[in-house]
Amino acid sequence: MGLELELERLKSVGRDAFRLGGAQFALTSLVFGAVATAFGASGPAAVVLGGGLALSSSAFVIQLLSEKGELATRFGRASFGILLFQDIAVVPLLVVTPLLGGSSGAALGAALRVAAIKSASALAIIFVTGRLLLQRVFQLVASARDQTAFLAITLLTVLSMSAFTQALGLSDTLGAFLAGVLLAESKYRYQIEADIAPFRGLLLGLFFVTTGFSIDLPLALASAPAVVGLALALHLSKTAIVAAICTANQMKPAAALRSGLLLSQGGEFAFVIFGLAQTHGILPVGQVKLMLTVVVLSMFLTPFLNELGASLSTRLEKARGGLVLQPDSEDIDKGEYVLVCGFGRVGQAVCELLTARLVRYKAFDMDPYRVAEARELGLPVFYGDACRPDVLRSFMSDEAQLTSVVVTLDDERSCTKAVRALRRQYPTATDMPIFVRAVNEQHRRKLAASSATALETGPEESALMLGGALLASLGTPKQEVLSLIDDMRASMFTDRMSVIRDSFVERKPRGKKKAAKEKRPDGGVVDVAAAVVPPAAAEGEPPPAE
Repeated sequence: MGLELELERLKSVGRDAFRLGGAQFALTSLVFGAVATAFGASGPAAVVLGGGLALSSSAFVIQLLSEKGELATRFGRASFGILLFQDIAVVPLLVVTPLLGGSSGAALGAALRVAAIKSASALAIIFVTGRLLLQRVFQLVASARDQTAFLAITLLTVLSMSAFTQALGLSDTLGAFLAGVLLAESKYRYQIEADIAPFRGLLLGLFFVTTGFSIDLPLALASAPAVVGLALALHLSKTAIVAAICTANQMKPAAALRSGLLLSQGGEFAFVIFGLAQTHGILPVGQVKLMLTVVVLSMFLTPFLNELGASLSTRLEKARGGLVLQPDSEDIDKGEYVLVCGFGRVGQAVCELLTARLVRYKAFDMDPYRVAEARELGLPVFYGDACRPDVLRSFMSDEAQLTSVVVTLDDERSCTKAVRALRRQYPTATDMPIFVRAVNEQHRRKLAASSATALETGPEESALMLGGALLASLGTPKQEVLSLIDDMRASMFTDRMSVIRDSFVERKPRGKKKAAKEKRPDGGVVDVAAAVVPPAAAEGEPPPAE
């Protein structure tokens, strides 16, 4: 859950997270707390019930949005923003809940002040030491390129922070959550997310299994009318509150209704909050079991409510004369980017070309020092293994639209593995264009068989540079050397340039951008090396050192 709180994501949905999410959490907590108080609950119990039931299930909602490709829609962004704020609101809930048991009046106020000091100290220590130490530790481990060691240091980080917060008298869950937040801001985020994916599914499954064990089935059957009634009341109340808040913030009624139905269930952290409340004597055992049963039932109904929301929003748009199948610019995030696998010399040259044309990109590489240098320059470069399908899926699960993939790895085997992993995700060239650097002609044919646009540079450009330097040393005039090199290059690369021309025919460029014209360097410095080095776009070579 902490890995979802990346600063970049929080900025992209900042308005939805703080305006919509803040209003939803505050209003829902007040409503449910007031209802609990009206039915005779104590003050601490009302606070726990209100805050716990105000949370929604990030695991269910994000999974549904990702499967249907709706994260970039207006209601998808609003739902994601509200979930992010709820994840932030979990922190004070985890801190306050243990303090509510057995405290009252001045004692509770003093306990809250002590907890606030402890929480602030924990946050400061975790984030300061984390930023200073974690980057160096992960860089050292990543340089060994040992996946086991990388995974071990990730788990050690989480366990250490959990033990630290527990030693301060806070929740160990809070420490794990803060560890995820800290790791989300590192350049190793995508690799970490891919490495813990098997554990995430396994532990989440075990979490729900243990929760199921805590449900008293005879009690649930005996209280079936109450369970069903409370679950329906939970869905109706949260749907009405979220839809009203979204409508008040100028969202269309159809999108507001979909967000309301999608976020109307209880969340995973309700299990943790109610468990803490039971441990500290705030809620009785029977009431906790009843509320857990209600939350589980509400989660079970979520996929059906999502389908109901899609159907109702379609009817609502048609009744209002809207076109659901053709949403306007306010409903779709049109951000597009190119994924560059490998940030070596060729990868850097490709990224420079994309930057020159104002094309967004994300790149990743297995060299931690290279990644660190790029990050210091503010470039969107991350640490990750392009040959692993789970790492590629982590990059491709972004809300922006991935348009193309460029593979610029030096190793022939790594290039082939990366292309095949991509083709398992996107079977045809129509699904996703893949451009890859081939090592030789045989490798190029192998990559082309996977429907990738493969270009083999070969040793020809080095031959031209060496030959030009040799002619210049023999006294051949500069202009004659340049002209001869241009003629040779045009003759040698005719077949390869045809691949680029075919790409323009098969896939038309977006917008009304003009194709960049090839220019010959003017050779401002009378230096043979500077005169004969081709443009970086031609062969992916780095620009000459000044």
